[in-house]
Amino acid sequence: MSAAGPARLPPQLHVFVRDWLSSNNILLKSRDGHVLIDSGYGRHAPLTLALLDSDRGVGDEGLASLVNTHCHSDHVGGNASIARKYDCTVAVPAAEAPLVDRWDGKALLYEYCDHRIERFVADRVIPANSAHVWGDLEWKALAAPGHDMGALVFYNDEHRILISGDALWENGFGFVMPPEVDPAAMPATRATIEMLGTLEIRVVIPGHGEPFTDIAGSLERARKRVEIFAADNRRIARHALKVNLMFALLDKQRMPVAGMAAYLDRVEIYREFNALYFQLPPARLAELLVGELVKAGAARIVSGEIVPAADQAG
Repeated sequence: MSAAGPARLPPQLHVFVRDWLSSNNILLKSRDGHVLIDSGYGRHAPLTLALLDSDRGVGDEGLASLVNTHCHSDHVGGNASIARKYDCTVAVPAAEAPLVDRWDGKALLYEYCDHRIERFVADRVIPANSAHVWGDLEWKALAAPGHDMGALVFYNDEHRILISGDALWENGFGFVMPPEVDPAAMPATRATIEMLGTLEIRVVIPGHGEPFTDIAGSLERARKRVEIFAADNRRIARHALKVNLMFALLDKQRMPVAGMAAYLDRVEIYREFNALYFQLPPARLAELLVGELVKAGAARIVSGEIVPAADQAG
């Protein structure tokens, strides 16, 4: 484990820190071909392409491969645009490949959560426990189910670097499905955190947020969050809905308050979770979720519309 300190990275590894709508992009440069890990959300694909075309990116050297930690829309939304521009291969976790092949909009949380994405093709699969050389560094792909049951993290033993996707952030992890929806998700989340605790990690490059080195602190915070959620299924469900509503708001930038009830009744995740956990009229569910986002400072109401707070907009 490592105490807090500067996140020193090898010179061929570049992190484009994004926001909560687009995942971070990790570029691994090599004379054998540059590799990008995760492509962000589709709405931000033009910026992702601009970053790749910049001095810090690949310029006109091209991209050999695009690799995904998992296939949620904020990590794969730029796949189609990047593959089209660079004619690179796209590799996804082996457990996710069948979902991508049949474009399962519920299992991948696309239509199910009202996430917009351009369809892409997976050219290669990455099995758990496989080894890969990207950026002249050897990475081991480790299964990290929980937030996404097919997710992988990538670990480099030489520099003790973990590319964690949404399996571990500095202050938590990606939302988890409640037991009535997926009984394996919360136990898998706990097991993934414990697995990560066995690794000698110096720095984590998360799917969202800056790279960090307080590994022990982040793992402890993640364990506490698991225990809090595991004690209250309704809390897990409410958290998942708030996260998804905030994601929709960051995507759309503004949503009329008067239309929120109809929106929640139209999108399947809200309708399904409401039937399972809350049994509220859609207008009351909208009032609850919007109220909590505003109270938390993540959103505000302006002229009858809910908009992201200033520090959330993008």
